[in-house]
Amino acid sequence: MNRAAMMGIAVLLAGAWPAPSAAAEASTDLTTARQIVKRFAGELKGELKKAVGEEGFEHAIGVCKDAAPRIAATLSAETGWQVGRTALRLRNPANAPDSVESAVLNEFLERAAAGEPLAKMENALEQIGAEARKDFRYMKAIPTGELCLTCHGSDIDPKLAARIRAAYPEDQATGFKLGELRGAFTLAKPLD
Repeated sequence: MNRAAMMGIAVLLAGAWPAPSAAAEASTDLTTARQIVKRFAGELKGELKKAVGEEGFEHAIGVCKDAAPRIAATLSAETGWQVGRTALRLRNPANAPDSVESAVLNEFLERAAAGEPLAKMENALEQIGAEARKDFRYMKAIPTGELCLTCHGSDIDPKLAARIRAAYPEDQATGFKLGELRGAFTLAKPLD
């Protein structure tokens, strides 16, 4: 069975992804996932702020394009987890969500529409993954912050917008408002 089919089965088995259960809350995997996301977010935000402070927002495009995948790859190598970011409206096609990630992102949108704060939104699940392997999957919502709006909002400086289009010709990741779901950190780890 292919990966997409296995992920589809996992979504069907999982149904709507509620907040982590009490058992998941006690899991060391959940604690570790939260620590990895905190480190990823902190390092990326630090590099973005530094780039903007030194060379302006045009330089930040390169940070998101190059530093974010580098940080994810470093964390993946150090931890043994598959670490990344994804979204429904992509800037970088390499970050396209799989079927499980799409389902969770849509669930995040529904939960946000019901009034749940995005900043605290997360999901954890054990699932049947590729080759009938059991995986632990974790996603943490990324709300659109003030810093994000410069490159992802509705009122992007024309010179900056041109640089974004040059770097990402198929960009779909603009028009966001403060606090909207920008995407999610996504982690996976084999349990077997």
